[in-house]
Amino acid sequence: MEALLHNIRQCQICKQYLPLGPRPVATAHPESKIVIIGQAPGTKVHASGIPWDDASGKQLRKWLNVSEEEFYDETKFAIVPMGFCYPGKGKSGDLPPRPECAPQWHQPLFNEMNHVELVILIGMYAQKYYLKERAKRTLTETVANYKTYLPDHFVLPHPSPRNRFWLTKNPWFDKEVLPELKKMVQNVI
Repeated sequence: MEALLHNIRQCQICKQYLPLGPRPVATAHPESKIVIIGQAPGTKVHASGIPWDDASGKQLRKWLNVSEEEFYDETKFAIVPMGFCYPGKGKSGDLPPRPECAPQWHQPLFNEMNHVELVILIGMYAQKYYLKERAKRTLTETVANYKTYLPDHFVLPHPSPRNRFWLTKNPWFDKEVLPELKKMVQNVI
Protein backbone atom coordinates (compact mmCIF):
# COMPACT_ATOMS: atom_id res chain seq x y z
CA MET A 1 0.00 0.00 0.00
CA GLU A 2 2.81 2.44 0.83
CA ALA A 3 4.40 1.94 -2.59
CA LEU A 4 1.05 2.34 -4.33
CA LEU A 5 0.24 5.58 -2.47
CA HIS A 6 3.74 6.84 -3.26
CA ASN A 7 3.14 6.14 -6.96
CA ILE A 8 -0.24 7.90 -6.84
CA ARG A 9 1.32 10.96 -5.21
CA GLN A 10 3.95 11.07 -7.97
CA CYS A 11 1.36 10.71 -10.76
CA GLN A 12 1.78 13.02 -13.75
CA ILE A 13 -0.74 11.41 -16.15
CA CYS A 14 -2.77 14.54 -16.82
CA LYS A 15 -0.45 17.33 -15.70
CA GLN A 16 -0.88 19.25 -18.96
CA TYR A 17 -4.59 19.75 -18.10
CA LEU A 18 -4.15 20.89 -14.50
CA PRO A 19 -4.01 24.68 -13.99
CA LEU A 20 -2.30 24.34 -10.59
CA GLY A 21 -0.21 21.33 -11.56
CA PRO A 22 -0.48 17.82 -10.15
CA ARG A 23 -0.93 17.26 -6.42
CA PRO A 24 -2.78 13.96 -6.04
CA VAL A 25 -4.73 13.75 -2.79
CA ALA A 26 -5.85 10.32 -1.57
CA THR A 27 -5.58 8.29 1.63
CA ALA A 28 -5.96 4.58 2.23
CA HIS A 29 -4.75 1.79 4.49
CA PRO A 30 -4.92 -2.01 4.18
CA GLU A 31 -7.34 -1.96 7.16
CA SER A 32 -9.68 0.77 5.81
CA LYS A 33 -13.31 -0.14 6.48
CA ILE A 34 -15.13 2.66 4.65
CA VAL A 35 -14.10 4.13 1.31
CA ILE A 36 -15.29 7.62 0.47
CA ILE A 37 -15.31 8.32 -3.26
CA GLY A 38 -15.99 11.96 -4.06
CA GLN A 39 -15.24 14.18 -7.04
CA ALA A 40 -11.85 15.91 -6.90
CA PRO A 41 -9.98 18.24 -4.56
CA GLY A 42 -10.83 21.93 -4.61
CA THR A 43 -8.26 24.72 -4.35
CA LYS A 44 -8.14 24.63 -0.54
CA VAL A 45 -7.47 20.87 -0.50
CA HIS A 46 -4.94 21.29 -3.31
CA ALA A 47 -3.10 23.84 -1.14
CA SER A 48 -3.20 21.79 2.09
CA GLY A 49 -2.91 18.29 0.63
CA ILE A 50 -5.49 17.14 3.20
CA PRO A 51 -8.64 15.55 1.72
CA TRP A 52 -11.96 17.21 2.55
CA ASP A 53 -10.11 20.04 4.36
CA ASP A 54 -12.79 22.59 3.53
CA ALA A 55 -16.44 23.51 4.20
CA SER A 56 -17.62 20.46 2.25
CA GLY A 57 -15.52 18.21 4.47
CA LYS A 58 -16.92 19.78 7.61
CA GLN A 59 -20.45 19.11 6.33
CA LEU A 60 -19.54 15.56 5.30
CA ARG A 61 -18.16 14.76 8.78
CA LYS A 62 -21.42 16.12 10.23
CA TRP A 63 -23.44 13.88 7.89
CA LEU A 64 -21.31 10.88 8.90
CA ASN A 65 -21.46 11.88 12.58
CA VAL A 66 -17.71 11.42 13.02
CA SER A 67 -14.98 13.56 14.52
CA GLU A 68 -12.03 14.86 12.51
CA GLU A 69 -9.86 12.32 14.33
CA GLU A 70 -12.11 9.44 13.28
CA PHE A 71 -12.47 10.77 9.73
CA TYR A 72 -8.72 11.03 9.18
CA ASP A 73 -8.00 7.62 10.75
CA GLU A 74 -7.02 5.71 7.60
CA THR A 75 -7.86 2.37 9.24
CA LYS A 76 -11.46 3.62 9.35
CA PHE A 77 -11.77 5.77 6.22
CA ALA A 78 -9.99 5.64 2.88
CA ILE A 79 -10.51 8.75 0.78
CA VAL A 80 -10.27 8.01 -2.92
CA PRO A 81 -11.66 10.72 -5.22
CA MET A 82 -12.65 10.21 -8.84
CA GLY A 83 -9.99 12.74 -9.80
CA PHE A 84 -7.00 13.02 -7.47
CA CYS A 85 -5.95 16.57 -8.43
CA TYR A 86 -7.71 19.92 -8.64
CA PRO A 87 -9.16 19.98 -12.20
CA GLY A 88 -9.59 23.73 -12.62
CA LYS A 89 -12.45 26.21 -12.62
CA GLY A 90 -15.48 25.93 -14.89
CA LYS A 91 -18.42 28.26 -15.57
CA SER A 92 -20.42 27.19 -12.52
CA GLY A 93 -17.83 25.75 -10.15
CA ASP A 94 -14.92 23.38 -10.51
CA LEU A 95 -14.45 21.36 -13.67
CA PRO A 96 -15.36 17.65 -13.61
CA PRO A 97 -12.75 15.26 -12.20
CA ARG A 98 -10.11 14.20 -14.71
CA PRO A 99 -11.17 10.88 -16.28
CA GLU A 100 -7.71 9.27 -16.09
CA CYS A 101 -7.50 8.74 -12.31
CA ALA A 102 -10.25 6.26 -11.47
CA PRO A 103 -9.36 3.68 -14.18
CA GLN A 104 -5.66 4.00 -13.34
CA TRP A 105 -5.74 3.90 -9.53
CA HIS A 106 -9.04 2.77 -7.99
CA GLN A 107 -8.81 -0.98 -8.56
CA PRO A 108 -5.18 -1.21 -7.37
CA LEU A 109 -6.23 0.62 -4.19
CA PHE A 110 -9.23 -1.66 -3.64
CA ASN A 111 -6.95 -4.67 -4.20
CA GLU A 112 -4.88 -3.54 -1.20
CA MET A 113 -7.88 -2.96 1.11
CA ASN A 114 -9.26 -6.27 2.34
CA HIS A 115 -11.57 -4.99 5.09
CA VAL A 116 -13.87 -2.63 3.20
CA GLU A 117 -17.45 -2.90 4.43
CA LEU A 118 -18.95 0.21 2.87
CA VAL A 119 -18.26 2.44 -0.13
CA ILE A 120 -19.78 5.92 -0.01
CA LEU A 121 -20.34 7.40 -3.47
CA ILE A 122 -20.56 11.19 -3.32
CA GLY A 123 -21.95 12.98 -6.35
CA MET A 124 -22.91 11.90 -9.83
CA TYR A 125 -19.40 11.21 -11.16
CA ALA A 126 -18.72 8.53 -8.55
CA GLN A 127 -22.25 7.17 -8.80
CA LYS A 128 -22.22 6.84 -12.58
CA TYR A 129 -18.76 5.27 -12.57
CA TYR A 130 -19.56 2.64 -9.93
CA LEU A 131 -23.30 2.06 -10.38
CA LYS A 132 -23.21 2.25 -14.18
CA GLU A 133 -26.71 1.55 -15.56
CA ARG A 134 -28.06 1.05 -12.02
CA ALA A 135 -27.73 4.82 -11.39
CA LYS A 136 -30.98 6.65 -11.92
CA ARG A 137 -31.51 9.43 -14.43
CA THR A 138 -30.69 12.19 -11.91
CA LEU A 139 -28.64 12.44 -8.74
CA THR A 140 -31.82 13.21 -6.80
CA GLU A 141 -33.46 9.99 -8.01
CA THR A 142 -30.33 7.97 -7.23
CA VAL A 143 -30.09 9.36 -3.69
CA ALA A 144 -33.85 8.93 -3.15
CA ASN A 145 -33.39 5.25 -4.02
CA TYR A 146 -30.29 4.83 -1.82
CA LYS A 147 -31.58 1.58 -0.29
CA THR A 148 -31.33 -0.06 -3.72
CA TYR A 149 -27.52 0.13 -3.54
CA LEU A 150 -27.09 -1.10 0.03
CA PRO A 151 -25.25 -2.78 1.63
CA ASP A 152 -22.26 -2.23 -0.71
CA HIS A 153 -22.74 1.39 -1.72
CA PHE A 154 -24.23 4.39 0.04
CA VAL A 155 -25.05 7.26 -2.35
CA LEU A 156 -24.94 10.92 -1.33
CA PRO A 157 -25.14 14.34 -2.96
CA HIS A 158 -22.04 16.49 -2.64
CA PRO A 159 -21.92 18.17 0.80
CA SER A 160 -20.84 21.49 -0.74
CA PRO A 161 -22.37 24.69 0.64
CA ARG A 162 -23.49 25.26 -2.98
CA ASN A 163 -25.98 22.39 -2.49
CA ARG A 164 -27.96 24.13 0.24
CA PHE A 165 -30.85 24.69 -2.20
CA TRP A 166 -30.90 20.98 -3.07
CA LEU A 167 -31.01 20.14 0.63
CA THR A 168 -33.86 22.62 1.20
CA LYS A 169 -35.83 21.19 -1.74
CA ASN A 170 -35.31 17.61 -0.54
CA PRO A 171 -36.06 17.51 3.21
CA TRP A 172 -36.44 13.70 3.03
CA PHE A 173 -32.63 13.51 2.73
CA ASP A 174 -32.13 14.93 6.22
CA LYS A 175 -35.01 12.94 7.71
CA GLU A 176 -34.54 9.54 6.06
CA VAL A 177 -31.11 9.18 4.49
CA LEU A 178 -28.78 10.79 7.03
CA PRO A 179 -30.02 8.78 10.05
CA GLU A 180 -29.45 5.57 8.05
CA LEU A 181 -25.99 6.75 6.99
CA LYS A 182 -24.98 7.63 10.55
CA LYS A 183 -26.18 4.26 11.83
CA MET A 184 -24.29 2.34 9.13
CA VAL A 185 -21.08 4.30 9.67
CA GLN A 186 -21.19 3.72 13.44
CA ASN A 187 -21.81 0.00 12.92
CA VAL A 188 -18.77 -0.26 10.63
CA ILE A 189 -16.29 1.80 12.61
